[in-house]
Amino acid sequence: MSALVVALDVPSAERAQAIVDELYDFDLVFKIGLESLLGYRERILRHCEERDVRVCIDAKLHDIPRTAGAAARQLVSPAVRMITAHATGGTEMLRAVVDAAGERAAEIGVTAPGIFAVTLLTSTAAEDAPVERVVELASLACDAGCAGVVCSAREVRSVKETFGEGLATLVPGIRPAGFAAADQRRVATPAQAIAAGADYVVVGRPVTEAADRRAAVASLLEEMALQPR
Repeated sequence: MSALVVALDVPSAERAQAIVDELYDFDLVFKIGLESLLGYRERILRHCEERDVRVCIDAKLHDIPRTAGAAARQLVSPAVRMITAHATGGTEMLRAVVDAAGERAAEIGVTAPGIFAVTLLTSTAAEDAPVERVVELASLACDAGCAGVVCSAREVRSVKETFGEGLATLVPGIRPAGFAAADQRRVATPAQAIAAGADYVVVGRPVTEAADRRAAVASLLEEMALQPR
C-alpha cells in the first residue's frame, strides 16, 4: 500500500502545527522541507512526536561525506522515518549519510530513518531530465545502501524495473486533476503515480491550501486506494 506524504512547506510553525493537528489521525507522513527545517525545526518536530506521526526530513543533504554524515546525525529523532540527500553527492557521500544516521539511531534507541537519494528535481523539465540519468543516479543510491530515491512518476517504472522493490520511490510533483502545476514540471496525478509503482506520493499545496484539508486528504487517499499498481 502506497503512503501519502503531506509537505509542510508553510512559513510559520503555527500554521504547520495546525495542519498536523487537523490531519494527524490519517495514516500520513509529514514532510519537513527547507522552509520549516530552517525556520522552526525543533518546534515542529516536537509537535509531530507528540502527535505520534511519521516525518520525512527533506534536507537534500549535499556536501563532502564527513559533513553530510555529521548533518544526518543531527536530524535523527524518534519521529523521523526518512531523510533526503542529493544523489549527485555520489556514493561515498550517500553511504556516509546512511551510516551516520544508522549509528545515531542506534545510540539513542530509535528506528533508523531510511535515506532517500534525490535524483533530478521535479521542477526540471522532461527534456532536461532523461530517464537514463535518473536511473544512473538511482544506481548510486542503491550502491550506497539507501532505502529509496526521489524521482518523478515518469521515472518510477524504470527505477523499479532496474532495481526491484528493494529501492523505494518517493514521488513529488503530484497534482490532482485540474490543479495548477505552478513551479513543477514533471507532474502526475496520484492515480498516475500509483499506477507507475510509486511507494510514497508527496502532495503540498493541493492539501495545505485547500479550503477543506481533511476532505482533500480523504479524496487523495481514496484515489490512491482505488488505483491498482
